[in-house]
Amino acid sequence: MNLKQAGSGAEVDERLAALLTNANAVRAITAAVEGTIGPKGLDTMLVDRFGEVIITNDGVTILDKMDVNHPAAKMLINIAKAQQAEVGDGTTTATIMAGSLVAEGVNQVLRGVPVARVIEGVRFGIARAVAAVRARSRNVTDLDDSILRNVAMIAGREYEDIAELVIAAARLIGLEKLNENNFKLSETVTAEEGAENEVFLGVIVDKERMNKEMPETVSQAKILLIDDALEPEEMEDEALSTEAGFKKYIELQDEFKENVNKIVAMGVKVVLVDRGVHDTAEEILTDAGVFVVQRVASKELRRVAEHTGARMIKRTGLKKNIADIERYLGSAEKVYEDEKLEQVRILGGKGKPMATILVGAATAEVVGERERIAKDAASSVQAAIKGGYVPGGGTIEIAIAREVANAREEIKGMAAYGVDCVANALKQPLSQIVENAGYNPLEKVEEVLTLQTTQGSDSLGIDCDSGEVTDMLSRGVVDPALVKLHAIKAAGEVATAILRIDTIIKKKEEGSAAPKENAGNDAGMPDF
Repeated sequence: MNLKQAGSGAEVDERLAALLTNANAVRAITAAVEGTIGPKGLDTMLVDRFGEVIITNDGVTILDKMDVNHPAAKMLINIAKAQQAEVGDGTTTATIMAGSLVAEGVNQVLRGVPVARVIEGVRFGIARAVAAVRARSRNVTDLDDSILRNVAMIAGREYEDIAELVIAAARLIGLEKLNENNFKLSETVTAEEGAENEVFLGVIVDKERMNKEMPETVSQAKILLIDDALEPEEMEDEALSTEAGFKKYIELQDEFKENVNKIVAMGVKVVLVDRGVHDTAEEILTDAGVFVVQRVASKELRRVAEHTGARMIKRTGLKKNIADIERYLGSAEKVYEDEKLEQVRILGGKGKPMATILVGAATAEVVGERERIAKDAASSVQAAIKGGYVPGGGTIEIAIAREVANAREEIKGMAAYGVDCVANALKQPLSQIVENAGYNPLEKVEEVLTLQTTQGSDSLGIDCDSGEVTDMLSRGVVDPALVKLHAIKAAGEVATAILRIDTIIKKKEEGSAAPKENAGNDAGMPDF
C-alpha cells in the first residue's frame, strides 16, 4: 500500500497521523541516497544558496549536507552518521534498510497489526539477522590476503590507485595496530591538490613553519609539543596600572624568556604549538635555528605525539627544570616543510609506527571526493581485518532474509508480521543495486532467492554488467562483516524508534521571548 495514498484518506485514524508523517519523511531521505548504491550507482549534486557545489555518491556526505527540518528524518540521518563514526562505511545500506523497515512496519499497522507486535517482531528479526551475519563471517589473518584488496577496491569505488595506497598503508602499520579499538586507519588519509599519490611512515601537519628564516629541514630532531600557547602568562589591565602589578609583569616576561631559552638549551630542534607563539619566543627560537609550527590542530598534535614518543606539555610546565622537561621530548629522523603542498612532514618517529596516506587530486573540486573515497576504503579494510568479511553485492542480506523468514514460526501471534518486515528490508539492498544497474529488481531478487536455496549458497548474486547470477566470492565481491552488522543494527534501532512515536507535539521554545511563527509546521507538528 502506498504510504502517501494511505495518509491522504479522510477516514485515516488520527492516531496514525504521526506514523504516516514520519514514514513519509523517512522515505524522502531514503530516496535521496538509494540511487547511489552499487557499482552502477550515480552521483548526487548538492548545491547551497551561494552556488557552491558538491558532487558525490557518498551516502553520509549527502545526508550530512542535506537541508532537513523533519525530526524523524534527522533521526535517520543521525543513525547514518553514527554508522560512519563507528565503522566508516555502510551508511547507504543502513539508510535503505531503515527506510524499508519503517515502510514495511507502517503497512503492517495499516493492515491492523498493533504497533507493539510489529516492534516485537522487528527486534526478533534483527537479532536473528545479526547472529546470522556473525555465523557467516570469514576471517582475515594475513595482510597479504588478496581479499583485502578486493575490499579496498569495492569501498574505494574501483579506484585502483586508492586501493593500492590503502593496502600499502595497512601493511606498514601492521595487524596489531589495526586491531586497536582507538586507532582508525581512515584518519591517516589526507588529499591534496597537485600532490602525488604516496604512502610513507610518518605524519603530516597541515601547516607551514612559522617563518622562512627557520630551517626548512631538520634531521635527528628532538621534538617538543606544547598543548597550549607559547606566550607569557597574562595579567589583567587593572593590575598593570599599579607599581606592584607592573613589577610582576616584568618578572613574568623575564621568566618567559628563561623558559624559552630552556628549549634551546635542551637541543630541541622542532617545536609544535597548539595555539599562538609570542614574538619574543619566535625571535629566540629563530635565532637558535629551531623549526616552529604554531596553531596545530589537537588531532594532529596527538598523532605527532604518538609517532614521535613525545608527551604534550603546558606552558606552565616549562617552569620545571631541564631534566624534568626532557622526559616530555620525542624524536624523529627527519622533519621538513613541503613548500609546494604547504605542509610539514615528520618522518621516522621513535614512537609507534604511523603511516600517512596522501591522495593526489588534479583539481580542487575533486580533492574532497578523493579523500572521502580513500577514507571509505581505509575504514572497510580495517573493518575486514577486525571482524572478517562476507559476500557482497547485497547477497549476504538475501541469505539472511531466508534465515529470518524461516525463523518466523518461532515467534507467536501477530509479532510474526514484524519478522516479515525484517525479511523484506534485508532484500532491499540487492533490489536497489540491480535497479540502479537497469534490471527488474523483483525478477532478480527472486532469481537469487531461488538459486541460493536450491544450491545452498549464501554468495550467489547478480552481476551488474550482464544481469546474470554469479558467485560473488569467486568474483572477489565482498564486504566487511562489521559494516553489515552495524548497518542492520542501526536500521533496526532507528526503525523501532520511529514506529514507537504515537504523537508529535511542538515543544515550547525555551529561553526566547516568543516562538517563531509556524516553527513546527515543516516537521508536521501541530500548533497548540
